[in-house]
Parts: sequence; structure tokens; C-alpha cells
Amino acid sequence: MSTYGHVLADNRQARFNYEIIETYEAGIELVGTEVKSIKNGQANMQDAFAIVRKGQIMLLNMHVSPYQATSHLFNHEPTRTRRLLMHRQEIRKLIGKVEQKGLTMVPLKLYLKNGWIKVDLAIVRNKKLHDKREDIKKREDKRDMARAMKFG
Repeated sequence: MSTYGHVLADNRQARFNYEIIETYEAGIELVGTEVKSIKNGQANMQDAFAIVRKGQIMLLNMHVSPYQATSHLFNHEPTRTRRLLMHRQEIRKLIGKVEQKGLTMVPLKLYLKNGWIKVDLAIVRNKKLHDKREDIKKREDKRDMARAMKFG
């Protein structure tokens, strides 16, 4: 985790529901009240995903609570579509991979890096139910082994 700065929001459910193929770092286009809310830990990426629209990558369904110290007139829309900022050649590469069968783009983390808010975007494939069961079994086995080592 040393590659990330201060983690502001984490999408833990994504690692359980999806098989992560590749990750990319992207900037995110935000308005001032969104930046303040995110820095206060008011972001939720539970149902967030990214799509390609007009050659740009857009982040949908990420909920950023309205900033409390600002009037509702100047505040942002909590679940508005936000543009992800990446180099053109990276976007082309992503578009090529996403157009393959069954691949999706999901944000994993929202973090602070050199004063900028960044998104860790992953190309993922849906896990089947038996894959999830396998993950749970591995985790339980690892926990049992750690317990046995501790008390053994």
C-alpha cells in the first residue's frame, strides 16, 4: 500500500465480487465542494463503475455527500457523472480491453497523491458463485492455519 497516499475511500466489495485483471491510476474531475467532502471521508464507491462515453471514461454511481458547511445552492449533485482524467493512449488501451467479452471498469480506491485526488481504476471480470466460495474457503483455511500456529 506504499504506492498510495492517504486512502480516502475504498471499494472492498469489488475485490470479492470481481476478478481483477489490471489496474490503472486516473485523475478525477471534481468541483470544489466535492473535494472538501471527499477529504472529509464522505465518498462511497460501493456501486460505482466506469463506462466509455464519446472517447472519455466516465465514473457513474459514486456517491459524494454534499459538503455541510456550504449552502445547498452552491453544493454539488451527490451521484453526478464524473470524468476520469487519463492520457489518450491509456484510454484507447482501456477501450480495447473493455470491448472484450465480459470486462468492466470498477474503481477500487480513492486516494490523495501529491495533493491531487486519484482513482485506482480496475478492469475486472465478474466472479462466478463457485469462485466466491473458493475465496471464502481459502480465507478461512488461512485463518485456521494462523490460529494453529499461534496456539500450537
